[in-house]
Amino acid sequence: MSDIDLKAIAEFSAELASGCREISLKYFRYPMDYAQKEDLTPVTIADESIERYMRERIRAAFPDHGIVGEEMEAEAGERYTWYIDPIDGTKSFISGMPLYGTLAALRDTKESRTLYGMIDMPSLDERWVSDGAATLFNGEPARVSKCTRLADAQIYCTSPDIFPDADWAVYEKISRAAKFRRFGGDCYIYGLLASGHCDLVVETSLKTFDFMALMPVIEASGGFITDWEGRALDPGSDGRVVAAATRELLDETLAMIASADPRGRAL
Repeated sequence: MSDIDLKAIAEFSAELASGCREISLKYFRYPMDYAQKEDLTPVTIADESIERYMRERIRAAFPDHGIVGEEMEAEAGERYTWYIDPIDGTKSFISGMPLYGTLAALRDTKESRTLYGMIDMPSLDERWVSDGAATLFNGEPARVSKCTRLADAQIYCTSPDIFPDADWAVYEKISRAAKFRRFGGDCYIYGLLASGHCDLVVETSLKTFDFMALMPVIEASGGFITDWEGRALDPGSDGRVVAAATRELLDETLAMIASADPRGRAL
């Protein structure tokens, strides 16, 4: 049983998010250069400044905790590890679109369980937080929709560009069977799912610092989030993610993935 005080974690995370907001809003919609990383994704001075701030705050408050982030080397800890993404949606940030967010999650490596997750949207003044028991959106309870059929579902993904060709073919089949599909939003679309505004997200190429914070937010709002084979997400997951409002919708989606996936993976 985890011995950590989740109330203290929530208070710390709120302060952390407020500090990150201040930094990101200082740079948002101001001209800036950016570089391309080896995986061809962009990085800005804002990404680096926010992650540096987050690491400094976490180290000061929890010196025995590990840290895994997008822009810098992982730092080993003892039992607990933070997963942080300073700007999830850097392309949105660079292009002036407010649908970027800051992600933070705390995972108990001994119990293999993500204890706390936060999706913060600085430019929208919106925040989802979860201690694993409940998900709150700006302080109020968040609940997923009751959609149980793919034919009735509103499905999202961030962009066709994140999919390898084989995975895109799978997404095409699933999304064409849905009520309608939308693109864009990065972490924001998972918050929308947690609040019942969309029903299904299917994506690929996510990293641990992308999906760790999403897990408690989705699950504690009544939803489900797994890999494409229906397994729980963990640090070894391949980045192919399904988030659904209901078990029935998840099962139907996984069955379609299994039938469409050219690699023929069984659930």
